[in-house]
Amino acid sequence: MATLIRGKLSNKLSNAATAVSNKSQAKVSGMFARMGFQAATDEEALGFAACDDLDYDHRQGMQMDIMTSDEKGGEASGDGGALDGDSHYQRDGTGPSPSASKDGGSTNELSEVKPKITAWEAGWNVTNAIQGMFVLGLPYAILHGGYLGLFLIIFAAVVCCYTGKILIACLYEEDEDGQLVRVRDSYVDIANACCAPRFPSLGGHIVNVAQIIELVMTCILYVVVSGNLMYNSFPNMPISQKSWAIIATAALLPCAFLKNLKAVSKFSLLCTLAHFIINILVIAYCLSRARDWAWDKVKFYIDVKKFPISIGIIVFSYTSQIFLPSLEGNMQKPSEFHCMMNWTHIAACILKGLFALVAYLTWADATKEVITDNLPPGIRAVVNLFLVSKALLSYPLPFFAAVEVLEKSFFQDGGRAIFPDCYGADGRLKSWGLTLRCSLVVFTLLMAIYVPHFALLMGLTGSLTGAGLCFLLPSLFHLKLLWRKLLWHQVFFDVAIFVIGGICSISGFIHSMEGLIEAFRYNVQE
Repeated sequence: MATLIRGKLSNKLSNAATAVSNKSQAKVSGMFARMGFQAATDEEALGFAACDDLDYDHRQGMQMDIMTSDEKGGEASGDGGALDGDSHYQRDGTGPSPSASKDGGSTNELSEVKPKITAWEAGWNVTNAIQGMFVLGLPYAILHGGYLGLFLIIFAAVVCCYTGKILIACLYEEDEDGQLVRVRDSYVDIANACCAPRFPSLGGHIVNVAQIIELVMTCILYVVVSGNLMYNSFPNMPISQKSWAIIATAALLPCAFLKNLKAVSKFSLLCTLAHFIINILVIAYCLSRARDWAWDKVKFYIDVKKFPISIGIIVFSYTSQIFLPSLEGNMQKPSEFHCMMNWTHIAACILKGLFALVAYLTWADATKEVITDNLPPGIRAVVNLFLVSKALLSYPLPFFAAVEVLEKSFFQDGGRAIFPDCYGADGRLKSWGLTLRCSLVVFTLLMAIYVPHFALLMGLTGSLTGAGLCFLLPSLFHLKLLWRKLLWHQVFFDVAIFVIGGICSISGFIHSMEGLIEAFRYNVQE
């Protein structure tokens, strides 16, 4: 009898201890999901490098689904531990989320499980990010880099593919059974985990600042390229490039009233297909002039002063890391992520290399910053009009992502915001929220007017934030979080990427700034 009583007491104490241990582990791992500034992922915008920013709304106010009774705790432990860190989330039922009030939807609608995407769909989104209209600046990179520029297109593809994989590896940790469990959800979570416990939110702030800079600079580049393309399409009209930029921005003012991306995302597929058609037209024209290709103009030496700018241009054309965590989390089979990254970057490397080389061989030293400006007037006007339409329709994606991050950081940061909420109880945008959005549109216009240099801005952005988000931070986070599990060659790769990326980033930033200063000093127009 005494043995039976002792056995029952031992079982109860064991179950209680297991339940408490599971709860503590779940709460600790759940802290990573609540650190930093995150934003709601818009499934329509996965094709742009802003999805990691848009993950905020769906994570803000979330809490772990933890069993509170000892009996349920015993059942959980008996089932092999149902609590897997951050794998069980539920919406806090204390009130509607900010995104719910904006869209007029209920909390239940937002908490529904979103449909997963296949590896092909994920690859399409990555392709949209790294095969965008900014490839138009790659021939200009070959102009100053020659064959080394072609090598860098291949090298950047390999490195960005690798850093994308190790960034996803930082989302996972091993449980007691040696199984990988996803304990983080975004780039911000990874950064916060690296800075914890001393500065638990510092990493998130750094990543958010870098993302905002890259998103805003992308918006500026869309306005710059729109003004440039329109000016070169109709050179006989008495309208300057700055005036065309103002006209383009006037068409973008309705972006200030966007509540979601559904109104513009339906055009994304059409825009992407149009861009591929434009690339084919440019390559077809270049092939028609194959007899006149200037192979002797492709150099083995580089322009030391301008080549670092080319590095920034090439790196910027491959930036996709900021949305990869959200993309991988939405895949039906996350195990296919590595394969998807391989074939998308191989395809991008081949297409970019061929496009840049063929275009440069056609125009050689006359290659301009935006390659379509080299086309004959008739073809140029048609192609440029399509490109302007694509640029204007692409502008809302980075703009909306930047607005979301700013609003969550300064207006809706879980009760800790510096300013009051941008939205009222009825979901309407308040005056200061509209002012924020309009100010951002006007800021992109002013930058496009006073710095109308597409290649220099692209090189500056790629050197400043592109290299940081694609080269420096992923390798640093990989070393910090997985140091004890890395093999010697992985440590070597990470350190080498960090050092090379740092050198390229600093040199590219310095020379891009020197180029902009020189352009201002001598009033150089694009």
